[in-house]
Amino acid sequence: MKQLLIKYACIICLVNILGCSGSSKPEPKAQPVLVDEDMVQLSAAQAKQIDLMVEEIQPRKMSATLKLNGQIDVPPQNLISVSVPLGGYLKSSSLLPGTQVSKGQLLAVMEDPQYIQLQQDYLIIKNKVAFATKEYARQKELNIGKANSDKVVQQAENELRQLTIESQGLAEKLRLIGLNPAQLTENKISRTINIYSPINGYVSKVNVNIGKYVTPSDVIFELVNPTDIHLNLIVFEKDLHLLKIGQQVTAYANTKPEQKYNTKIVLVSHSLNSDRSTEVHCHIEKYDKALAPGMYMNAEVQLDHKEVEALPNAAIVNFENKDFVFVALADQTFKMTAISKGQSVDGFTAVDSTLKGKKVVIKGAYSLLMKLKNTIDE
Repeated sequence: MKQLLIKYACIICLVNILGCSGSSKPEPKAQPVLVDEDMVQLSAAQAKQIDLMVEEIQPRKMSATLKLNGQIDVPPQNLISVSVPLGGYLKSSSLLPGTQVSKGQLLAVMEDPQYIQLQQDYLIIKNKVAFATKEYARQKELNIGKANSDKVVQQAENELRQLTIESQGLAEKLRLIGLNPAQLTENKISRTINIYSPINGYVSKVNVNIGKYVTPSDVIFELVNPTDIHLNLIVFEKDLHLLKIGQQVTAYANTKPEQKYNTKIVLVSHSLNSDRSTEVHCHIEKYDKALAPGMYMNAEVQLDHKEVEALPNAAIVNFENKDFVFVALADQTFKMTAISKGQSVDGFTAVDSTLKGKKVVIKGAYSLLMKLKNTIDE
């Protein structure tokens, strides 16, 4: 019995030893294969599956369109601020913003005691001038016969000149407020003056009401002469070199985009604002009453034809806010290359001239991008 137990114990130990010696060592981890993150290689079958097309980049004549926006504006000489040279109360006016006015049309009637005083002063001085004229003539006559001294004649002459100067000054003040001194008599003194339109146009602003006192510095009305309105466009520094005087510009309003207006660039400002923008002024070839100052407009500028390196839009892919193309290096091997895009016209986009003469994927570029990024992720 004892020998049997010893035998079983030896068998168990032998099994344990064999079990320990037969256990395998842990396999080393597989090392990652380094790949070029910008390279992708396809098999012939894969290329056929995605219908891959490669073509050498070709020069192409492109006429780009520059899109701008701005608003209808009026040159300073066509915007009239109407005021009264001598303060007074507004007695009457029937104008409203938008009212059409003609040159010489009555705009408003003003009244004030100082209008009466000015006319009164002029008539008094006028009478004094008449008297001084006669007195001077009389003194000259007396001086011929030596009935008075030369000093008396000189005093009479000096008095006449002073009164004449004062009379002329008051006459000009009367003309300034629209009164004709030649027609003014003691029986025609008026407490009111009239304000007339200096242009043909329309009223853009009315800043007063009946009974309000107006000073010479107050603007009563603002008038616009619309016959020379122009289009004021905003252009940024990067596009400024594309514009020149004489270029044709097509403009339209957001509210009526089908209505096109032909304009021409007449002035390009080269003074940049803080946001690196400046103004371009365009003359509207045919005036339309629907174009009101301040109206927002869109505009398209046809740029000159030029030959550039261009690719179909489908050849360009965007990844992480950057633009790329796939350049063919060898048989079914392609490199993703960053580019800078230019103008896009009729399905083609101008690209860097550094791609000249190179073969580029023009169909299947997006599939290559997906394969490249999926391979990197794996």
